[in-house]
Amino acid sequence: MNNNQQLIETFYTAFQKRDGKTMTACYHPEAQFSDAVFTDLRGQDVGRMWRMLCAGATDLRVEPSAIQTQGDKVTGHWDAYYTFSLTGKAVHNSIDCTFEFKDELIHRHHDEFSFYRWAGQALGLGGKLLGWTPIVRGRVRKMAASNLAKFIG
Repeated sequence: MNNNQQLIETFYTAFQKRDGKTMTACYHPEAQFSDAVFTDLRGQDVGRMWRMLCAGATDLRVEPSAIQTQGDKVTGHWDAYYTFSLTGKAVHNSIDCTFEFKDELIHRHHDEFSFYRWAGQALGLGGKLLGWTPIVRGRVRKMAASNLAKFIG
């Protein structure tokens, strides 16, 4: 296992413990994160997002798998199990991840998952019927950005 892969193991071990501080320490100061909800977080906001998610998680379970080095990147998969606080609905989100590095820290992190599948679980019937629409995706993104801004406050 190389240093980059070990860093990702540290990152997910911290995530399993809901240790946002250690997760944040894994990122380069110029880091960039993107997924279907947080499309372009940069710098300190990346760590702030993880600290917010860890702080708000009451029943989060994280299961990383297939973490492997591919050239200068590390790829893998992780599953998140939690209750979506807005609706009280159970979610199992299945996520593929890609990490790039700079100065032995995470520089680029991209998580990919089915927003439609997530919306159907997290939002219930409305998410199942309308989770594929840009309107729902936009509202979820706006809500997430607002929650992060309040957390940073």
